[in-house]
Amino acid sequence: MKPYDITVIGAGSGGLVVAAAAAQLGARVALVEKDRMGGECLNTGCVPSKALVHAARTVRTAAGAARFCAAPPELRLDYGRVADYIRSAIAAIEPHDSAERFRSLGCDVVMGAARFVSDREIEVEGRRIESRSFVVATGSSPLVPDIEGLRGLDVLTNENVFELRELPPSLVVLGAGPVAVELGQAMARLGSKVTILQRSAHILSREDRDVRLKMEEILRAEGLDIITGAALRRFEADGPAKVVFYERDGEERSLRADALLCALGRVPNTGGLDLHAAGVDFDEKGITVDERLRTSRPHIYACGDVTGPYRFTHMAAYQAGVIVRNAVFRLPAKVDYRTVPWVIFTDPEAARVGMTEEQARAADPKVRVYSFPFKDNDRAVTDDSTGGFVKLLCNGRGHIMGAHIVGPHAGELLAQITLAMRTGLTVDDIAATIHPYPTLSEAVKQAASLRMKSSLTPLRKKILKFLFRLHGED
Repeated sequence: MKPYDITVIGAGSGGLVVAAAAAQLGARVALVEKDRMGGECLNTGCVPSKALVHAARTVRTAAGAARFCAAPPELRLDYGRVADYIRSAIAAIEPHDSAERFRSLGCDVVMGAARFVSDREIEVEGRRIESRSFVVATGSSPLVPDIEGLRGLDVLTNENVFELRELPPSLVVLGAGPVAVELGQAMARLGSKVTILQRSAHILSREDRDVRLKMEEILRAEGLDIITGAALRRFEADGPAKVVFYERDGEERSLRADALLCALGRVPNTGGLDLHAAGVDFDEKGITVDERLRTSRPHIYACGDVTGPYRFTHMAAYQAGVIVRNAVFRLPAKVDYRTVPWVIFTDPEAARVGMTEEQARAADPKVRVYSFPFKDNDRAVTDDSTGGFVKLLCNGRGHIMGAHIVGPHAGELLAQITLAMRTGLTVDDIAATIHPYPTLSEAVKQAASLRMKSSLTPLRKKILKFLFRLHGED
């Protein structure tokens, strides 16, 4: 049989983009998936988690109706309906990622686990597939570390938490990254007693210091118990409950809960691929690639969580586009990670692009920081969403080195800042752009406008005052 032009291993976000684009451009494409089409994003990641976040936000909003209703109705949560809503969201998006759709685009969809036989051939359930090039897009899985007693318990991860039909009365979340705080806040809003255990001094350790502190303040105010500086030691079962033993300040302590959610990171899915047979280099962090996303075998590419460095759906899709330009068009396209945006979908959201303040100051000690609070934005006031801020980090010429937003729809507001960074625009360009009133987007403009205001030194104010006086005498 004639070799395929491209064989994609993994039908998640990155793999689907490569397969669809290559097939529509006329390439002969094989798409291999061992589990479910759509990968983690559709089935156990972005889609179900955001559906859960929406359900929790809706319940919280309804509970707040007492401010405007003389006798608000009594709310009794039916978590089974929440689970049904999550499934309906997946089902609504599922056809776009289905095997039928990709077959209609011209792909040969092969279900089964793939392993390399050589650098030009793989085997899937006994079938040999030869290809001129390959793309490995097998994603990642939740890390469940080898801590005494943990793996023997019925532990929740993002792979099974959305299968729950009943809300656990109490929940301990291990870790305090984006998945931990998103799901922890959602479960707490739905009525679970949530405790977050974090080894470091703050939650969201990769984020800007102001973001970490603000999100801790918000989550604690909602009733989540956040324990930092906690080193996990061992786990035990106590009937159906789970007991966590941890060390803090040199003292061993324990927590008992109905359920454990492990959100301690992710590991790349390289097992079973027999990458050695293809001569592809990899380690515990994933498959090694160059700027063109080529592995140690130039005709074998990798993208998404299996290679990193940013484990986001939109990053996998971006990397997939780079691979298409290289593998199909034969253009020397390279990745550019200077303006990678990401969002933590708590309520309010926390969004970021570029450097933290700590990183920016290390790169440029004269970095300028412009921060504007949502409490001074008129739309945020009318929407009763005044918690948070827009924070811009700039060099002396006004070019943005980083931006951080904690507030309503922060992910949507981040786009104009990312575009400005990508195209070399300055905060002055944002400040000079007309923004509709009253909108949350004005908060970005209001933060950008602080650069001009800060330039009005006492001397400049005196000069302007003198000029205005001269103008008045004409």
